[in-house]
Amino acid sequence: MKTYLRILQYARPWAAFLPQYLLYTVLATLFGLANFTLIIPLLQVLFEKTDQVPTQAPAQLPAFHLSLDWVKDTFNYFFADVLATQGTMGALTFVCVIVVVSVLCSNLFRYLSLRLLAKVRARVIRNLRHDLYSRILQLQLGYFAGERKGDLMSRFTSDVQEVESSVVNTMTAVIQEPLRIIFFFAVLFYMSLPLTLFTLILLPISGGLIAGVAKRLRQQAKQSQSTLGSMLSVIDETLGGIRVIKAFNAQQYIEGKFEDQNDEYARTSRRIDNTRDLASPFSEFAGVAVVAGLLYFGGTLILSGDSNLTGETFIGYVVLFSQVLTPAKALSSSFGNIQRGLVAGERVLGIIDTEPAIRDKPNAKLLPDFQGQIELRNLQFAYGTEPVLQDINLTIQKGKTVALVGPSGSGKSTLADLLPRFYDPTGGQILIDGHDVRDCTIHSVREQMGIVTQESILFNDTIFNNIRFNTQATEAEVMEAARIANAHDFITATPDGYQTIIGDRGGRLSGGQRQRLSIARAILRNPPILILDEATSALDTESEKLVQEALTRLMQHRTSLVIAHRLSTVQHADEIIVLHQGRIAERGTHEELLRRPGGLYQRLSQMQATNAALV
Repeated sequence: MKTYLRILQYARPWAAFLPQYLLYTVLATLFGLANFTLIIPLLQVLFEKTDQVPTQAPAQLPAFHLSLDWVKDTFNYFFADVLATQGTMGALTFVCVIVVVSVLCSNLFRYLSLRLLAKVRARVIRNLRHDLYSRILQLQLGYFAGERKGDLMSRFTSDVQEVESSVVNTMTAVIQEPLRIIFFFAVLFYMSLPLTLFTLILLPISGGLIAGVAKRLRQQAKQSQSTLGSMLSVIDETLGGIRVIKAFNAQQYIEGKFEDQNDEYARTSRRIDNTRDLASPFSEFAGVAVVAGLLYFGGTLILSGDSNLTGETFIGYVVLFSQVLTPAKALSSSFGNIQRGLVAGERVLGIIDTEPAIRDKPNAKLLPDFQGQIELRNLQFAYGTEPVLQDINLTIQKGKTVALVGPSGSGKSTLADLLPRFYDPTGGQILIDGHDVRDCTIHSVREQMGIVTQESILFNDTIFNNIRFNTQATEAEVMEAARIANAHDFITATPDGYQTIIGDRGGRLSGGQRQRLSIARAILRNPPILILDEATSALDTESEKLVQEALTRLMQHRTSLVIAHRLSTVQHADEIIVLHQGRIAERGTHEELLRRPGGLYQRLSQMQATNAALV
């Protein structure tokens, strides 16, 4: 119930629709009641028992007061008047016209309530997706390292869709059907207290059994949604690694993984459907059993003369009670359907409720424009209990280039990720002009940094929009940035030039072309601080030369932190930091480190020279 109410909060403001929806629902229910209670006077006319009507009708039109007696007396007043002036045929016509008008009004107000609810449903899903997407953007990088992409995608797609179909769509049943049941039972109690009390005997028993079915559905739905997330992860891995799959002839292997998840999802879905479908036949059987008992009990009361019920009133009562079964059945089916949606809702809300580990402090300040130096003071970082960086002390003066080198796993990329606050250090400080970056807003810190990584992150858009990304640059500025990045020539050679669509993640471009677009994007941003994370390590020789020229232009007059795998690319750095097992092992210029006998940098340089010679 807590999850359901939480989802409904996304329909706010309630005042915009709830009073109007309740009004439409109440009016539709009241006219729906009238449709069936009018059976009684219709039977009186058909069975020629209208002689009692004048005695039941008031002598004058009753004054308005909100009660069933007023409704009954008002109808009897007009019914008796028509019967007296126009006879039984006039009375039959009068009742039929009232029935038609009542049905028309009932369906009109029901349509208006459904129309209003459709607007609310769209608002709930829109707001839910907005909050989910907004939270995804706020979460730290470490969160995504521990989550499967396919599972996250399933939250956006199937889970939200399940919430819409199983939760929001049942708002009609949850709000309207209880109201209908209340109104129906109010009339039933008014018509006969003993009969209505008798019908309530089996309701707690059937309700308990339906609750048991709903609990079982909830457990099965959790397993189903988890299995769906696993299946989507396999699909995502297949699409991302299709080249490797084909190269290793692994189609059957990967298809087997998919089939395992697909079969499991089918089994859980089948169990859910079997359990959910059980609720409807059971509620129908219970309803018919109650009606049969009602017919027997009511019949004995009438035949024995122990009740003031007439035959036509009893028939009207039975017909009216049979209509109670419709909202009761809809309500029980809704509780079955809603369980799967609640599980999906919990999965969506689970992400929305996740607090970002990296966030602005209360009253965080804006980081002033970079003027002096970046200082890493006693910096430490650990993933859980595993230390990655320890006792890092480093100062980078404005306009200088500092390179980070070292074996794989030495902590180079982690150190670079700490500077723009993709992660926060577990110890020590990162100071920019003396300001601890954790005391500044994340936006103001990242606003002063440009990042070019080994993997070029591009979007399925035009070349122009990928370079102009999140700026207000003019066409001339975009083209100038492309020229500096050695990208203008290949861009103009494409079919549509700067308006060429580059495909998902830039898949229509080569690695060198993608990297030069990334550099052009960084040039256009014009950041004072530049972070280059192995920006040329995945390129061929020709592409590397073009990209390296572009990087050299980009680094001019900027403070640069360069992570390099190939030592040849950092020979001209003002200082080279050699990391080993999360600590600074050596530091100095290229020449100084090469002259250090037995040093790690010298050893790495010799290994790369040997490998280059072998190639």
